[in-house]
Amino acid sequence: MCPLQYEIVIVSLAIVYTVTSVRSDASDHKYKVGDQVPLYANKVGPFHNPSETYRYFDLPFCSPGHVKDKKEALGEVLNGDRLVSAPYRLDFLGDKDSDIVCKKTLSKEEVSQFRNAVIKDYYFQMYYDDLPIWGFLGKVDKEGKTDPSEYKYYLFKHLHFEIFYNKDRVIEINARTDPNTLVDITEDKEVDVEFMYSVKWKETSIPFEKRMEKYSQTSSLPHHLEVHWFSIINSCVTVLLLTGFLATILMRVLKNDFVKYAHDEESADDQEETGWKYIHGDVFRYPQYKSLLAAALGSGTQMFTLTIFIFILALVGVFYPYNRGALFTALVVIYALTSGIAGYTATSFYCQLEGTNWVRNLMLTGSLFCGPLFLTFCFLNTVAISYNATAALPFGTIVVIFLIWALVTSPLLVLGGIAGKNSKAEFQAPCRTTKYPREIPALPWYRGTWPQMAMAGFLPFSAIYIELYYIFASVWGHRIYTIYSILSIVFLILLIVTAFITVALTYFQLAAEDHEWWWRSFLCGGSTGLFIYGYCLYYFYARSDMSGFMQISFFFGYMACICYAFFLMLGTVGFRAALFFVRHIYRSIKCE
Repeated sequence: MCPLQYEIVIVSLAIVYTVTSVRSDASDHKYKVGDQVPLYANKVGPFHNPSETYRYFDLPFCSPGHVKDKKEALGEVLNGDRLVSAPYRLDFLGDKDSDIVCKKTLSKEEVSQFRNAVIKDYYFQMYYDDLPIWGFLGKVDKEGKTDPSEYKYYLFKHLHFEIFYNKDRVIEINARTDPNTLVDITEDKEVDVEFMYSVKWKETSIPFEKRMEKYSQTSSLPHHLEVHWFSIINSCVTVLLLTGFLATILMRVLKNDFVKYAHDEESADDQEETGWKYIHGDVFRYPQYKSLLAAALGSGTQMFTLTIFIFILALVGVFYPYNRGALFTALVVIYALTSGIAGYTATSFYCQLEGTNWVRNLMLTGSLFCGPLFLTFCFLNTVAISYNATAALPFGTIVVIFLIWALVTSPLLVLGGIAGKNSKAEFQAPCRTTKYPREIPALPWYRGTWPQMAMAGFLPFSAIYIELYYIFASVWGHRIYTIYSILSIVFLILLIVTAFITVALTYFQLAAEDHEWWWRSFLCGGSTGLFIYGYCLYYFYARSDMSGFMQISFFFGYMACICYAFFLMLGTVGFRAALFFVRHIYRSIKCE
């Protein structure tokens, strides 16, 4: 099997396995009157801190006699879901009116616990027949009071469930609290509470197959779609104008260069060469740290492949709203199964650059992204354990992830590396490299690496920054994002602009007789990842209400890993585009 077929088989396995293993809306249950429909309590936490969630019964709610944990998939655990049997019983078509869950005397400590939860806007989340239920625990009465010490804190004690059904299936559920049945928990004193709930069943004509559409409609409302399409049109116009302008200049300059160099060859052989032709003997000189560059290209290619297949799964409807853990399951499985692509790409390119220690290169490839991610995970998991939050992974889950890495990721990485080493591919440089490198002339400051990275990253970032807000509001908030078609268009624009701006800057670098373009093209292509991380700072301080050490650590820690992945992926796109361009222009002239 050739290496290309090998890669296709690996990626195909990733898609098939992910689609079949990701949890679908399997709760296609039919019920009879009086049947017990599964209701699970999931978690509680501050509304503005999505990463800081706790088990439902960490708060002193009424607990059923035997709390039963629901068996969860890997993605659900990674998502922080910890489903347990709820204290309410909602039988199919069984109306209830103010049924008592339990009578409880809250101690001073429990009152304080509930009051702190109300102050921090705690919400609860449950699942009824795999349909999500949200609600707040209480409210703060600030009316007519300016001094926070005068605020009154109340706990909701009556929950009303409104359930819609179609024949023998559950279609929709809403939960609301009764504002007239409150418990005053302002003072630290024992309080007698009678927790109650009501259930009302109503018939609906909505078919079972469309019951999840309710949750995706918010992001598809006309005014939301107008904003999305405006961002797309704005990005397209900006990008087309700028890239068209640059393309016109670049093509005209290149055409003049080709005519000039062809005329020089005909008129005088001893005439001194200038511009990018002058460095034809150095432009394909292998770069420093070629093992690191090859490893970065391997990891970037894997990230690109991973992103493409995540988009495919999203477009075919795998990541519908509240499909718990589907995205995390897909990420873990596809990343593991595409590690062979990283190994093949890195080792193949490294051997093309006449590298000899391909084993070390393979180890570097395997640890280039996983290493920082592992260190970040260790720190953040320790923080989550200290908070006793559900984001802390159980030991069993950590063992499962380690086994996936040891038994799937690493072997495929090695197999890909062996295939890359044996591919016997050549670098295909159109010009011979001279023995001694030419000296690079002194260049102005704006032609340095950092100013060029700033210029290269700004244009692609300007094409995606509007859509970034909706992505952040979905990942780090409670908005639902389902318009994956628009996101795919934005991603395509990002790739095109990244490739083009990198090619343009590479040409200007070569025209200035600077032949060290290898690393520069990779860094310029990946610099958009740094801009995205800069946007994280803006979003955190200006567009969100997140607070607390744990939430800050999770936000900036995991966003650093995501932006690093973007840096590797877009750096690879930029380098490949620049390499294609450089090969093309030097094939078009006569090199001696």
